[in-house]
Formats: sequence, structure tokens, C-alpha cells
Amino acid sequence: MSSRYSGPASHTYVSQRLRLHYVDWGNEGAPHLLLVHGGRDHCRNWDWVAQALRDDYHIIAPDLRGHGDSQWMLGGNYSMVDYVYDIAQLIHQLDLAPLYVIGHSLGGHISLQYAGVYPDNVKRLISIEGFGPPPAMLTKRQETPPQQRMREWVEQLRGLSGRTPRRYASIEEAIARMESENPHLSNEQARHLTIHGASRNEDGTFSWKFDNYVRAGSPFFFHSEEMYELWSKISCPTLLIRGTKSWVGDPEKDGRIGHFQDARAVHIGPAGHWVHHDQLERFLEVARDFLKE
Repeated sequence: MSSRYSGPASHTYVSQRLRLHYVDWGNEGAPHLLLVHGGRDHCRNWDWVAQALRDDYHIIAPDLRGHGDSQWMLGGNYSMVDYVYDIAQLIHQLDLAPLYVIGHSLGGHISLQYAGVYPDNVKRLISIEGFGPPPAMLTKRQETPPQQRMREWVEQLRGLSGRTPRRYASIEEAIARMESENPHLSNEQARHLTIHGASRNEDGTFSWKFDNYVRAGSPFFFHSEEMYELWSKISCPTLLIRGTKSWVGDPEKDGRIGHFQDARAVHIGPAGHWVHHDQLERFLEVARDFLKE
């Protein structure tokens, strides 16, 4: 049984020549549970979830490439296929499969694609606000000619290349920024997320750890038909969790849930995009029940 009061151990692994970071919450011999964070986030955003579940699972939480304490890639194209490869390498190198997976936002999207590629490796899967763009948004992207998408991407990268990471004079100023981005956070939550999500610069200021290039979406992506085909290969029970005040859309109303073999949706409110922060206890109740079914 793990000590509830000790934090996780930090480790690294190598994927495509990048040194990537992950934390291990211990509890050897327990079922493996992988927690995959979202875009411009970091692995320590899962700390409250990990603390609550660590006695029942051996929890591993990675920092995606370009995020947290993982290396930034050379170049500026952070693609979905690379994220999926990194997760596949972590699971392979640590011999974690078959395992349970919870992913949020980008991490949920990555987790769904991994489970579609390797259905035998995942026992149960929870995707929090991570079931792809709403169909209307996907259709608009797919109808945009490739020349236009490529031009827009080039201009976006040019803009990011000249963008200096914002510097905050103090950690308190950075915390205030975190609170403004998600007004549902308590000050304690915002402080914790900021401390682990920012680093001190040489001049004493603070900047976010993530690479600004992760803001640029690839001009080439899975078309909806290919994405849905991957989802259809997922053989494990899948839970899609949505915040009632979120922008991602309802997968039941728009039909996305119909592409899974065995999926159901839960709507948690009042909550925005970060359901596991906004309604932690309700999320934990739902997650525990689903993982133990």
C-alpha cells in the first residue's frame, strides 16, 4: 500500500531520440493506470486524481513531448502520430499492458487512437473531453483546401517563431493568469498547477514550461472517416466524460458515440473543459465505478 503523503518519483524514457518525462506513483503489483494530460498542460495536473486512486492502481503519468519536463522537439510540427508513438513506447518500454487509461482533452484523443491501434492492450478507457473536434468543426477543416491549410500553418509557425515566451514577474502573477484561464479553479489548485507548470528564468521571472509550437495544429490530420474507423477498433469498455459547460459538444447528440463498440457518455456539471478539476469528487465517483466494473 502506497503512502498517501509521498509524492511521485520522476523518471525519463526515450522516444524518437527525445528524452521524455513521467512520474510513477508506486504500488508495485497493482493494476497499471496511465493518466495522459491535455495540451499545454503537464503530468502533475493529475495529482489529485492520483492521490485518490493510488492505493488501488499503479499510476504512471507522462509529460507529452513539448510539455512539462519533457524535451521539446526540433522543428515545430507536433503531430498526433508522434504523440501516439510516444505513448506506445512508454507502455512498451515499461511493459504496462494490458492497462487502464484515463486521458484528458488532447490526452484523451491520443488515448482513443492508441486503443484503436492496440485494442488488446487497454482494459478500460476514460476520455475526458477528448473525443475529437465536433463534427461541424471537422467538416470545416476537411473542406478547407490543402493549399490554404498549408499556407495558414506556415504563417502560424512564422508568428510563433517570433513569439517570446511570456515572462511573469512573480509566481503570484503566473497563478493569477492560471486563474483567469479557468475561473472554476480554487486558489490552491491554481497554485499547484502553476508551480509544476512554470519554470524560473535566469532573470528570476517565470515562464510556462510548454513549447509555444504546440499551439500550431498540423495542416494534415486524420480525416473523420479514418478517426472513426480507429475508434471502431477499440474493444474495451469506453467512457466519454463531458463537462456541461464545455465547448466540445455532446457525443451522444452529434452521433460520435455511435462509432464505438462499447461506449457510454456521462455529463458532469457544472463543469467546463477541466472536469476532473472543476468537479473532482463527482469525477472520482464516476471513474472508480467504471474502472471496477
